[in-house]
Amino acid sequence: MGDSWRVIASRGFRWDGVELERYKSDPSLFDGVTRQVLLGGAGEEALALELRYFEVEPGGYTTLERHRHPHAVIVLRGRGSAVLGSDSHRIQSHDCVYIPPELVHQFRADCGETLGFVCVVDRVRDRARQVPTDRPEM
Repeated sequence: MGDSWRVIASRGFRWDGVELERYKSDPSLFDGVTRQVLLGGAGEEALALELRYFEVEPGGYTTLERHRHPHAVIVLRGRGSAVLGSDSHRIQSHDCVYIPPELVHQFRADCGETLGFVCVVDRVRDRARQVPTDRPEM
């Protein structure tokens, strides 16, 4: 039997049957972030990618990090900032962000509203490496 199809119904910015996960294990590295793996999770190994949705609460931020794999990000909700290397860029709904391999990056919900974005990454990828916030290696 071939791969089976699946439709995931959304309820706002939550998807039926998709677990709301903790962003990472060390809460000292981020604040107010959740994630959902929408496609490419268990049972969908035929996909070469993972499609994930992240939400960052007002005032929250993701880990300042880098890794060898690229990201493709589409902002679906709110406004905030994307730290890319030594620059910070304002982002908002419908903006697209490309993060090349090894670029230090972070997303911040620093405009007083929830920032929600879809992030596409390779299914097989390296683990993120934290960058010290006092002296990022750009």
